[in-house]
Amino acid sequence: MSEHRNRADHKITTRRVTIADVSDALGLTKSTVSRALNGYPDIADATRLRVANMATKLGYRPLSHAQAIKTGRTRSLGLVVQTGDHDGASPFLADFLAGISFAASSEGWTLSVATSTDMQDTLEKIQELQRDRKADGFILPRTMLLDPRVDLLQATNTPFVLFGRTETSQDCAWYDILGERAMERAVVRLSAMGHRQIAFVNGGLDYTYAKLRREGYLHGLNVTGLDIDPDLIIENAVTPDAGRLATLSLLNRPSPPTAIVFSVDRAALGAYHAAQELGLTLGRDFSVIAYDGIPEGAYQTPPLSTYSVRHREAGERLGHMLIEIIRGNTSKNLPDTAQETALADFLDRGSAAPPALTSNELARKIRNHSDDQISNGRIPK
Repeated sequence: MSEHRNRADHKITTRRVTIADVSDALGLTKSTVSRALNGYPDIADATRLRVANMATKLGYRPLSHAQAIKTGRTRSLGLVVQTGDHDGASPFLADFLAGISFAASSEGWTLSVATSTDMQDTLEKIQELQRDRKADGFILPRTMLLDPRVDLLQATNTPFVLFGRTETSQDCAWYDILGERAMERAVVRLSAMGHRQIAFVNGGLDYTYAKLRREGYLHGLNVTGLDIDPDLIIENAVTPDAGRLATLSLLNRPSPPTAIVFSVDRAALGAYHAAQELGLTLGRDFSVIAYDGIPEGAYQTPPLSTYSVRHREAGERLGHMLIEIIRGNTSKNLPDTAQETALADFLDRGSAAPPALTSNELARKIRNHSDDQISNGRIPK
């Protein structure tokens, strides 16, 4: 008898909590509870909160397949990571994914992640996730000026949010870091230190960030009253080797710049190798400020001064924005409600300082080092 009672009690305590239980506990209809749990905009915030609290208290957990049938949603966010990019294995990826996952899980959603090798593969992966109903909408990182992912998702009326901007993103939802403001501030900071010739090494021109950061650099020159010299601008440097070659090209000019602003940290790492080749000390003989805040920059000598992006925070905000868009809580007629920006944080680590040499003195030091190398037989005449 006792054993039978224990079995019966066990069945009662482990019975799955349903919407009907939440409905009975609150005195609301099952339809109201269901719509509140699924984020429908016609449910008042106070009611949605009451329902969510009671569902948590009772231990209610929706059946994902049943919910998908009722709402047409899988409650999953989609993200395709293009690993074929120059920084496809970015150290920021873990933080970015953690931010999106946190936002998704806090709303009872999940994150579906796929990887691709190039843009064509990315488009195919997006279509595959759509076809298999593994994502209700997509987060699009690393935006291009003309982005085929946007065209695809708009053509299929699929919700999405950009991490960045495009040439035609006026009617799109996006969240972006103001890289152009960082480049402008880098120039202003270097000018205030006394630098009069400030060069710029930009990133990949297919991407929107490169266009915006170039504009920020030019605006910084205008603000500080410095001349714009096209010969001090080098484009398409996204790797340490490309950054090294760009730095060598700039510093071997008859009147070299005393400071260089890099659009991306990875290219700026190449400046350290160039300095060694030229017999210079970066941070003393010439200055560098970059953008991204990658961990490797902190381990250089001196550590790289850079504008750092809070990728976890960005991922979290993008996740919440996309869920709101999928739920229909953001009006397509009011794009400003789904377009947000944030600022990068400056990390003053030591690679930027007041100029110790004039441009002419810097050129002379480089020539003398080259002459010494030739006379010692280290490089051919």
